[in-house]
Amino acid sequence: MPDPDRPQELPARLLTDPEMIDACRVRDFARVFRLVKVRAGIYPSMIARRCDLTPSRVGEVIAGRRQLQHMDVVERIADGLRIPGGMLGLARRAWETPQVLQVNEREAPQQEPVQQTPASLPGPDVDGILALATRTSLNAATLEAFRSSIEDYWRRDDQHGGEALRPAIVGQLRYVVGLLKESRPPSIQNGLYGIAAELARLTGWTYFDARQYNQARAYFTEALQLAKEIDDRQFMANVLACMSLQATYQDKPADSLALVTAAQDQARSALGSTPRVLSMLSMREAFAHATLGHQDNTHRAIGDAHRHFEQVGVGDPDPSWVTYFDEPKLIVDTGIAHGRLGEAATAEPLIADALRREDHTNQRGRAFHTFWLARTQLDQGKLDQACHTATQALVPASAVASERVSGHLREFYEQLAPHRQEPVALAFEARLRELLPPVSGSLRP
Repeated sequence: MPDPDRPQELPARLLTDPEMIDACRVRDFARVFRLVKVRAGIYPSMIARRCDLTPSRVGEVIAGRRQLQHMDVVERIADGLRIPGGMLGLARRAWETPQVLQVNEREAPQQEPVQQTPASLPGPDVDGILALATRTSLNAATLEAFRSSIEDYWRRDDQHGGEALRPAIVGQLRYVVGLLKESRPPSIQNGLYGIAAELARLTGWTYFDARQYNQARAYFTEALQLAKEIDDRQFMANVLACMSLQATYQDKPADSLALVTAAQDQARSALGSTPRVLSMLSMREAFAHATLGHQDNTHRAIGDAHRHFEQVGVGDPDPSWVTYFDEPKLIVDTGIAHGRLGEAATAEPLIADALRREDHTNQRGRAFHTFWLARTQLDQGKLDQACHTATQALVPASAVASERVSGHLREFYEQLAPHRQEPVALAFEARLRELLPPVSGSLRP
């Protein structure tokens, strides 16, 4: 007999439908719920019951008046409607079976034939055999080549986003982890652990930027474990700071504060932690306090960040992963911390000054910081200026594949709701739809 407590499975033809796949990929739950209703006969009241939502909330989502972004809600939808976790950017759910996943992965949309691997290319098993046959002993130059490739990955991530880079990064991570299984001199082995830790953190970052938080946390945790193997406390502090920032995005400010406090403890216990590292960590602490609304503690942490930065010297042995934290970054983060506190008048000139000095190749950073500037202007009632600033950010935003940037676009658009019919708001919306149609298409029915 069927289990009455087990939720009804969605039809395979719906789970493999290109429209459903795309709606799940971008977490457009208005489309998901409509497709579930029409194609599976699961009506809004039943969707609400199965996903532990109120019927009115489901109705608002379907009508396009509400968006669902919190991770716990996304997970309830996946479990309640039996949508495989991978379709929504989640880890595999406990109820999924390998057999179901294999069928879904093999089954392709009917109108697009399955792409076959070119006959001229060897299969992955042959690649592995060749790698074993040609492997040579590693030396310091090999490690430096790995580090150089990581720096290149970060540079490309700033310019274009990490989505297209991720397969290459994960492949290199697994290759380096495989090298760790062999016996090598301590200096080489420790270097490999450090490289693996950085590749794991970079993979986690690409998932974080895509707002796929479960996967991000898994890779950040792996990076933490790899760094712990060689007692690299500065790098452990770096990973914990990344996890703290992610907790801020997940609306878990108490977790964010706990993680960044642990990061500072690691950095203080490490030999040779540089002022630049301590400054960056103090600024992450300021973000956590600002999200909690702790004004005095936020101002104190900002002051600590600036005092540490004043001690930065040209010859400091800064790790490569913290060199991005230069003076413009310190200033823009100071402005963002004030903005999070609601101190828009203080935040605006700081962010504007940093943007004038920011590297133009950092497309995501420029888009992200420009939208923060627009929000501080809007918070002060400067509608025309805010819309103009936000419109300027659309060009770098359109050049980088970043769900995090897209999320800020949606937030800014929602803030414009009281002014939606104003000419400047209409002009911004038109430009938004022109440059970023996949994002703007879900903003409004």
